[in-house]
Amino acid sequence: MKHTKWFLLALLLVVIDQLTKLLVYGYLKPHESLEITGFLSITHVHNYGAAFSFLANEDGWQQTFLVTISSMASLAIIIWMVKTAQVHASKLIALSLILSGAIGNLIDRAALGFVIDFIDLHYQDFYWPVFNVADIAITLGVMLLLLVDLKQEKSKS
Repeated sequence: MKHTKWFLLALLLVVIDQLTKLLVYGYLKPHESLEITGFLSITHVHNYGAAFSFLANEDGWQQTFLVTISSMASLAIIIWMVKTAQVHASKLIALSLILSGAIGNLIDRAALGFVIDFIDLHYQDFYWPVFNVADIAITLGVMLLLLVDLKQEKSKS
């Protein structure tokens, strides 16, 4: 398979995501926090919703919905990756990042009914919503994908 290295990258990132969540799950109780610096803590949070806890306060239907959406998105990204030529390495890296994040959070949702978040950034009274490695991968992947597309559009002009 010509795209093996890109799928291995995604797999490696899923493993890193799941290992970090397993460590948090094993060593910190829910809502327990470990301060690392004045702006970073490891805080064990269960996110029953999507990004920024969207839909978190619903009565359970959102889990099936989010598992379905994540599964369909992962499948679409896999197809997109297979159809992307090897010469578009930046795009394949971006898609690998997005795929790994989608699968990492999908595993949590399907197995636990929630996503484990733990990276807690804060400054004085400002707290960013707690997130995880999968969220970082998705964010970086989307940013890279946008940059790649902008560069392609610019080169067409």
